[in-house]
Amino acid sequence: MSSNPRKPVLIIGGSGVVGSLAAKALRRLQPDLPLTIGGRDVSRAQAVAREVGLADATTVDLSRPDLGQPSSRAYSAVVLFVKDDTLNSLRYAQAHGLPYLGISTSLFEVAPEVALYMHQPTRSPILLGSAWLVGAAMLPALQFAREFRALESIAIGAVLDEQDVGGAAAYADLDRQSKATPNTLILENGQWRWVGGDAALRTFRDGEGQDVQGQAYTMLDPASLAAATQAKSIRFDVAIGTSAPRRRGEPFSTEIIFELEGTLHDGTRTRVRHELMHPEGQAPMTAVGVAVGVERLLGLAGGAPVAPGLYLPHVLIEPEYLLRRLQESGTQLRRA
Repeated sequence: MSSNPRKPVLIIGGSGVVGSLAAKALRRLQPDLPLTIGGRDVSRAQAVAREVGLADATTVDLSRPDLGQPSSRAYSAVVLFVKDDTLNSLRYAQAHGLPYLGISTSLFEVAPEVALYMHQPTRSPILLGSAWLVGAAMLPALQFAREFRALESIAIGAVLDEQDVGGAAAYADLDRQSKATPNTLILENGQWRWVGGDAALRTFRDGEGQDVQGQAYTMLDPASLAAATQAKSIRFDVAIGTSAPRRRGEPFSTEIIFELEGTLHDGTRTRVRHELMHPEGQAPMTAVGVAVGVERLLGLAGGAPVAPGLYLPHVLIEPEYLLRRLQESGTQLRRA
């Protein structure tokens, strides 16, 4: 079975906090793309489907190889918003030759997915979307890097409000990834290192100039940025606490701080800082990342439908395009 964008995209976990926002974001970008909202509670999924429009709902059972879907069901892609410990969702996509996008697998967990791809490399295009907010840090960083002739370092600091963890699936991801390993992989002076304790801590300034303490976090961002640039040092840190607006008594926000150091095209050595902020928190940015990934996989934006393979977001998605879509969703960009 080949991918057909006239068939619905199956969004597993599409009735959750971020999944429903992603369905709405995809609807804004692709008004004519059918969607199927999948979940354990079909009544919740049906409510989201009615709100999104041009959508239906289905009960998904990740314990079954067929996901509990009747043989008459046909989809154009599979999108996963929860951690699938069975990987039946990926097996289902491969069995039907469908594009697959998952967002919950951390850096230290990718081996089973990579092995499934290597076992059947010609079956499906698989997009590993488990970068911070599905590329909202990685791809803008690559866009900002374009003003440099040579990069020395990239340091990214994300500020996540403690009230902005998201729904149950997002909380489970954060809890699992934080507890699973005591150390985090960073690139330092050209060498990959697992760091823990004090070496994993970094203080950086948020968008209002207040120092926050972040901790190195195991996402795909550093590895992806190292593959795409020649930077010798790359790290990604997350500070969980009170965001700047909430300190003023306002609703929480989310921030991503970029600090790049190197030599510009005119030979000037400099350090540049960029700030991304969304006043409604991390969920809208994640939703945009997923929507852009789906439309790219299906060939609805940015090029032809993606051929079978194993992909990181920056391989498929033009950084400037994602940054523009993020800004359209309310993300604010400032160069400091």
